[in-house]
Amino acid sequence: MKSTILHTNFNVLDLQKSLDFYEKAVGLTEQRRKTAADGSYIIVFLGDGETPCELELTWLADRKEPYDLGDEEFHLAVRMAQPEEARRIHEEMGCICYENKEMGLYFIKDPDGYWIEIL
Repeated sequence: MKSTILHTNFNVLDLQKSLDFYEKAVGLTEQRRKTAADGSYIIVFLGDGETPCELELTWLADRKEPYDLGDEEFHLAVRMAQPEEARRIHEEMGCICYENKEMGLYFIKDPDGYWIEIL
């Protein structure tokens, strides 16, 4: 059986803040969105414009408290085409939360606390 990974979902509290973060930090841009007729939710799909895999951001109108992210063991991994430039931007943004120099990687944290592995 063959399959293709299409997307993963992160629920967010401030949709615009998250959209701005993902565009600046890893270059993901809005590909499309779905808005509930009653305004109860907005779903935005972000992509890199090259691969079919997307990040789905879901904003729920009635959600006010932060999401429980467990022990932060799950994450999104991104390979950066220009790692030195990415590192400089992430340092300026103050979003680097963990580094493993031996493995040549580090993690950044988005506005909702989700971790993104930078390779």
